[in-house]
Amino acid sequence: MSDLVLHNYFRSSTSVRVRAALNLKGLAFDYVPLSLLQGEQASAAHLALNPSGLVPTLVTPQGALPQSLAILEWLDEVHPEPALLPDDPWGRARVRSLAQIIALDIHPVNNLRVLQHLETEFGVDAAGKAAWFRKWAGAGMQALETRLAAEPETGRFCHGDTVGMADLCLYAQVLNNARFEVDMSNCPTILRIHENCMATPALERAAPAHQPDAS
Repeated sequence: MSDLVLHNYFRSSTSVRVRAALNLKGLAFDYVPLSLLQGEQASAAHLALNPSGLVPTLVTPQGALPQSLAILEWLDEVHPEPALLPDDPWGRARVRSLAQIIALDIHPVNNLRVLQHLETEFGVDAAGKAAWFRKWAGAGMQALETRLAAEPETGRFCHGDTVGMADLCLYAQVLNNARFEVDMSNCPTILRIHENCMATPALERAAPAHQPDAS
């Protein structure tokens, strides 16, 4: 049994971020699947670990740690190689800022519980939920594209030529966008970076299709 236990859902983009980081750092972890569609994240056992009733939750020797960005930063501090954040203060702030476009602007309004609430409380059908997702994902990705295309720090990846925290968020979000047919034709820089992420074995293994609960 590993010292790290990841409670997650194969299709969750926030879970993809953490799986990719664990793979990238070569860390063994036990995989605990939770079906969000069946409401397993709201079980008493999971709420004891994560009172928000969300995924992912990483159980560590020190305790349970929810919230994907906090998990990524903890992993980077405890297992610093390869680094997910640059050494310099500006670089670290820039990577966090890029990551937060996805983690704070796009993801919260497109979270599964928000989409379900639109359906149950306001009668929004599948087409309407997809349109909602595309609106907010499209707006956030366009802002991200504008920055990545213009800022000189962008390289093969979001910041230079190595995978970092922003890339993990970008990679997971583009995978999620495909499910909702988000038009990415106006985001060539993002698509280029995503292709480089897909060519990185540690990230590719984190994709939903490769997880034990995907079948």
